[in-house]
Amino acid sequence: MLLDVIRRRRSIRRYTDQPVSDEQIRAMLEAAMAAPTANNSQPWHFIVVRDAELRRRLAQVHNWASMCEQAPVVFVVCGESAHKHWIEDTSAATENLLLEAVAQGLGGVWIGIRGGSEEKVRRILGIPETMGVLCLVAIGHPAEEKEPRTQYDERKVHYERF
Repeated sequence: MLLDVIRRRRSIRRYTDQPVSDEQIRAMLEAAMAAPTANNSQPWHFIVVRDAELRRRLAQVHNWASMCEQAPVVFVVCGESAHKHWIEDTSAATENLLLEAVAQGLGGVWIGIRGGSEEKVRRILGIPETMGVLCLVAIGHPAEEKEPRTQYDERKVHYERF
């Protein structure tokens, strides 16, 4: 059931050294690209980073990116910044990617890159100025376990009017 996968999606920051297969990477990318986009613009681009040195450099772009060095694969989610809704569209794609990772028994974490760290990632990977960098997504076989959960809060639900 989809809700079970959603509840199991937790931020996993520690990974085993087991590699992520080409087939798993392809499935996550297919899930990402199944996301909705404004006017079906599909402004996304994904950089799949497996190279250890590049992952080490990405891990240093800010304090919360350190897990990129250990993760066997890091997805860099970019969007064509000329598209008005590239941030929303690539965000939907990123969540789909994370949910597919969970469905495959993998773990991952969304690492926001907007702001000052965006330029660092752009330089490391040669990303053109016409692309915005939304996030890094570190993925691997989990070396930690977290309980499934929901964060449902009835106080934040409003019907008809605020």
